[in-house]
Amino acid sequence: MTDWVIRPETPEDFPAIRTVQVAAFNEDRVADGVDRIRESWIYRPATSLVAVSDGDVVGHVMITGCTVTSETGEREVAMLTPLGVLPGHQRRGIGSALVRAALAGAAQAGEPFVVLEGSPVYYGPLGFVASRDHGIEMQLPDWAPPEAGQVHLLPAYDPADATLRGKIAYPPVYG
Repeated sequence: MTDWVIRPETPEDFPAIRTVQVAAFNEDRVADGVDRIRESWIYRPATSLVAVSDGDVVGHVMITGCTVTSETGEREVAMLTPLGVLPGHQRRGIGSALVRAALAGAAQAGEPFVVLEGSPVYYGPLGFVASRDHGIEMQLPDWAPPEAGQVHLLPAYDPADATLRGKIAYPPVYG
């Protein structure tokens, strides 16, 4: 049994979400990015979720937009970023539950896949695999190993669709 519920974020949650992201990443940069995302075309409220325990927001995840550039042009696709859980609530399954709920929302919206930069050790058990194995290139930070570029294929994914292979382009909002 869980002691939290997952639901879409609301504007009333924004200050608490900021607190979660600052605590989870021990800096303001990610929380500032969340604020910028909400003001841009990549914001998807239906897949911006919070975990609430005893009335308090203890976790947050967003699936946003980015583009994949292929030989045939650009196509908008989904990206998971960021995922944060208050340190005192980590290692209880909240982050995994948030990711699963966000992926379910992306699948329901007809997304072919969700990309992310992250730890294969954490995201692998949640169904993420190396993006390059599916022809999806991600420019990663210098500190990130190549396997940090990952993708979760959803039911709408069609491996024959050439528009789903190429280089991921991050919108300027990511900085």
